[in-house]
Amino acid sequence: MIHIFNGFHNPNGGSEQEALRLYELLRGKSEVQLWSTSSRTSSELSAAYPIRRLAPLKASLPRGGTWVFVGAHWRNRVWPYLAGRPERLVYVFNTFHPKLLALTSSPPPLLRWPATEFVLISSFQAQLLGVKGEIQPSPIDIERFAPRAREAHARPVIGRLSRDTADKHHPDDIAVYKTLVARGCKLLLQGATTLTGALPTGDAIRLLPEGAMSAPDFLHELDIFYYRTGEHVETFGRVVLEAMACGLPVVCHRHGGYADVIRHGENGYLFDTSDEALAILDQLVAQPELRASIGGAARRTVEQLYSPQALAARTAFYLGRRAR
Repeated sequence: MIHIFNGFHNPNGGSEQEALRLYELLRGKSEVQLWSTSSRTSSELSAAYPIRRLAPLKASLPRGGTWVFVGAHWRNRVWPYLAGRPERLVYVFNTFHPKLLALTSSPPPLLRWPATEFVLISSFQAQLLGVKGEIQPSPIDIERFAPRAREAHARPVIGRLSRDTADKHHPDDIAVYKTLVARGCKLLLQGATTLTGALPTGDAIRLLPEGAMSAPDFLHELDIFYYRTGEHVETFGRVVLEAMACGLPVVCHRHGGYADVIRHGENGYLFDTSDEALAILDQLVAQPELRASIGGAARRTVEQLYSPQALAARTAFYLGRRAR
């Protein structure tokens, strides 16, 4: 039995999607139960998936098996003392906060839990934290993000997708967006209403709220995917991999877990400064054939990353079928 824990707050959240994709991967190979660690579980997710709420008074608790925490933890909770002891304890560490690392590596001694096995989602994250563990890219249904045939836009559309919070946006990108519009591009930004007032309104710029369109539908409206964050550091950046799966050329700030899989100038682009980003974007805007070539290489990279062999190795780890 495998128990997967998450807060399941946000249907568009990366942590929630990671937990659900892991559930989809494992449920045909083992009995799997989803557990919500929060009282604010999304009604949308609860309607779509068999998520149980941890409720000690109702004896709704995990018993034995492998426990997998995905972006959730057990700090200051009573239920772990009442549940059955896990046989394995796996923590999918999809952040970079050292305090959470200390917490998850040393649960209270009274629990008598086994040693934590860490799953990290990028080499970038492992180096950032100085932690050893299993490195597994965040699971993505790449068929859901398969490329689609469509007509090219007269004015190239450049866009990005994220949660609608200020820390997901870099302040220097305001100037980048204004420059792109002045050069004849269109911008489609979802999860960007926090930028309202900082950018001019009009046909050239559309700011959509988080979740306005499904991720695949949104990404297929773009010609180029651009990504840089502010205070938030992407330990993986699943949306970048989703854009690559759609066959889009991606232009991303170098500081993020996605940089592990981007080979600059081959399957995407990495930049350090706004001037570098604009120079790359100008190239892609002017050369449709380059966009197609880079996008095709991006798709092949993702197919390799999530190949049947790679998914089988990931599954084997959770089923305990190889040395740990």
